[in-house]
Amino acid sequence: MDSLITAAARALAAGDPLGALNRVALRDDAPALALRGIAMAQLGDFARAKALVRSAARAFGPKEAVARARCVIAEAEIALASRDLGWPARTLDAARSTLEAHGDHVNAAHARYLEARRLLLIGRLDDAEHTLAGLVSSPFPPAGYPPALKTAHELVVAGIAMRRLQSKTARAALDQAQRAARLAGIPALTAEVENASLILNTPAARLIARGEERLLLLDEVEALLASKALVVDACRNVVHDAGKAVSLARRPVLFALARTLAEAWPEDVTRETLIAQAFRTKHADESHRVRLRVEVGRLRIVLREVAGVSATRRGFALVPGHARAIVVLARPVEDKHAAVLAFLADGESWSSSALALALGASQRTVQRAIDALAAAGKVQSFGHGRARRWVTPSVPGFATTLLLPAPMPSD
Repeated sequence: MDSLITAAARALAAGDPLGALNRVALRDDAPALALRGIAMAQLGDFARAKALVRSAARAFGPKEAVARARCVIAEAEIALASRDLGWPARTLDAARSTLEAHGDHVNAAHARYLEARRLLLIGRLDDAEHTLAGLVSSPFPPAGYPPALKTAHELVVAGIAMRRLQSKTARAALDQAQRAARLAGIPALTAEVENASLILNTPAARLIARGEERLLLLDEVEALLASKALVVDACRNVVHDAGKAVSLARRPVLFALARTLAEAWPEDVTRETLIAQAFRTKHADESHRVRLRVEVGRLRIVLREVAGVSATRRGFALVPGHARAIVVLARPVEDKHAAVLAFLADGESWSSSALALALGASQRTVQRAIDALAAAGKVQSFGHGRARRWVTPSVPGFATTLLLPAPMPSD
């Protein structure tokens, strides 16, 4: 490897893409193409970066398997940064295996972290944790990582912990990430850690109890779920009590009834109000009243271990089992399209297809939501066709952890 390529590579490792381009911008050999692609990615031109890295992979000969595998990993990183989440996992896994076979354990571990971060974005926490476990038990564990890779490890650990509502674990991981980022000396990496740390110091949810509301930080949410209160969690559609969790995620009518009753506790709720909230109708007839009795009966059955539902003269009331109080945990912002906003609020640009994959929804459904948000001035786009991306004009002043998809232990 010649001196210019070596110097450009060192500049990229230090987070200096312009310094790298100054050395290889006019060269079209395979190593220079790869370095130019990585530099363009660091500068935010993902389309150009992807084209250059692909050209580099083609330019490397069949005997240069390691170099080609590194190009595959660089392309995967560009895809992650541009929120193109549909890349073929088998291709990345094959590249990782090639690097491990040739002793390039640092880049092989980097490939695993890219996959873990992708899994984290689409809410597959168990798979992300499994990927991390494979790294910890590998012949090249995180203790021996260089600072930049150590930072990536701690960021993934913190991301999983925040979605699991484990604030102490998240804070410890972010502290480790901050120290590793300082050692790496890469400004962009330090900024990423700082942005992740902000989540722990911004409102993550609202507490609704006895007609009053207040905002909660993530550690306060964790403490609430560990308390002796019966918590109707409107962020995950789950009812918590004394370590028990009853999921109503697939039963929206029952959850609507549970939330309405919980918000009114210790008072009861009229039948008309329950019908309006659960069935989304303003004009109740006898059929709605019959259906309400049926759904209340079903709610009694699913909540029998944590709470009861008693009939009153006006309607129904929620009765705690062993809990001292009943509260509602709600999202900090309950916009109709809050889940889409939660992803866009990470500061990156998203395609509608990536949002659909992350949300587990159809692309058409996501596109309708984006169109509504754009009409309201809450999101904006750039590019055309498949290259079109969406961003928020400014990041909302609340944490998005509880808006992102993450299965509860009971699911």
